[in-house]
Amino acid sequence: MEMNSQTQEKSYTNSIPSKLYSNASEFIKKIKKIGEDDPRRITHCTKVGLALTLSSFLYYIRPLYDGFGEAGMWAILTVIFVFEFTVGGTLSKSINRGFATLLAAALGLGAHHFASVCGVKGKPIVVGLMVFSLAAVSTFIRFYPNVKRKYDYGVLIFIVTFTMVAVSGYRVGQILELAHQRLSTVLIGGATCMIISIFICPVWAGRDLQFLVAKNIEKLADFLQGFGGELLTCAGDESSNDSGAKNVEKSFLNGYKSVLDSKATVDLLANLAWWEPPHGKFKFNHPWKQYLKIGGLSRECASLIKSLNTYTISKSLTTAASSEFQTIIRQPCIEASTESAKSLIEIASAIKKMRPPGSAETHVQKAKSAADQLKTTLQNYSLPSKPDLQEMLPLLVATSVLIDIIDSVEEIALSVCELSRKAGFRNPKSAGELMPLPPTQVFHRGIVSPIEDGGDHVGVDIQADSTHSPEKRSSSTT
Repeated sequence: MEMNSQTQEKSYTNSIPSKLYSNASEFIKKIKKIGEDDPRRITHCTKVGLALTLSSFLYYIRPLYDGFGEAGMWAILTVIFVFEFTVGGTLSKSINRGFATLLAAALGLGAHHFASVCGVKGKPIVVGLMVFSLAAVSTFIRFYPNVKRKYDYGVLIFIVTFTMVAVSGYRVGQILELAHQRLSTVLIGGATCMIISIFICPVWAGRDLQFLVAKNIEKLADFLQGFGGELLTCAGDESSNDSGAKNVEKSFLNGYKSVLDSKATVDLLANLAWWEPPHGKFKFNHPWKQYLKIGGLSRECASLIKSLNTYTISKSLTTAASSEFQTIIRQPCIEASTESAKSLIEIASAIKKMRPPGSAETHVQKAKSAADQLKTTLQNYSLPSKPDLQEMLPLLVATSVLIDIIDSVEEIALSVCELSRKAGFRNPKSAGELMPLPPTQVFHRGIVSPIEDGGDHVGVDIQADSTHSPEKRSSSTT
């Protein structure tokens, strides 16, 4: 028994170092992954350390310390609270903190002076009433959506600073000097953060917003392209479809899901980008709200794709054993899906490169033409005497959702064209002129149907889209 207990104790003792080593190695791997995912994070840490070091000179250098005293600590606290990862985040907090401190200090001095007039007994009552009133009103203002989105931090700092200045004046004699020192150190800390954030390896929120919106659109294109590829595989190689569906990882089925959860990030980046100065191709008064509109339309398209995904691999739309109904609708679905994907790819590239969307409109028109052909096919399809509704209903729902997706893609294309006009995107081939949008093309579709007399003649109805061409429908019989 003693030997067994000693053996167990020894094995337990030996397992402790191995567990510590495994935990440490796992922790190091996580740290390494964080840095590899975005190397800008390492640079940001260095910039924060530099800003804190520069601000601490108010304590290290004797003449500066004699001028600011203990209030120099506010410069260090300002750096800690306002230095953000992006330039927009740093400017937002720095400007909010600077103006809020200036206004609160001025009102605090005014409250202190007004309370002093009321005498020794009335001073605490007046100060208390003013603190209560301004704090209550300022807190209520924070609920206003526009203030909450852009100036919430400034209002919070206003409440803190006003309360500290007003209340401190009751015991501190040199209240004016105290307010001046705190305001000066806050401005020094904020200015240090802004200069370092802008001029040393800047991280622009507007650039991140641009790439996020473009990436979301690319994920939608990946699904539609993969969806069309699945249909094409089923139509072209039915014998190998079952094994292919099992062996091939269909990553396009999950990419769109992150688009549905991107609203908070897009809204935050758009708000931070609003604070940033003109830089690169982002000029003054850049239409950041248009990115919000495009992001909203992308999420709507992603929700439709989520509905379509229900009827893809798991339903009969992509099964190898195709019925007659599946066969006649598959080709229009393939064309509509692939052309929509090409349009979204062109749109995403245009957003990234800040140029007009080029051939996106052409692909949209081709997708709409395929959708019209699909509608015509469904209208002219004759149901068998005993239709398999269990098979047909999912197919009808999927085709209906696909048609709605095409309309959603067209709305995204129009929004990007609007962004191109508002932001002044230019053709890289000729920097002095705006690239004109591609001309709207007219696509004709032909419907072949037997003539009623049962002869060998065939009637061909050539139709043009009346919304894009003044041509009227014509028919000829041969």
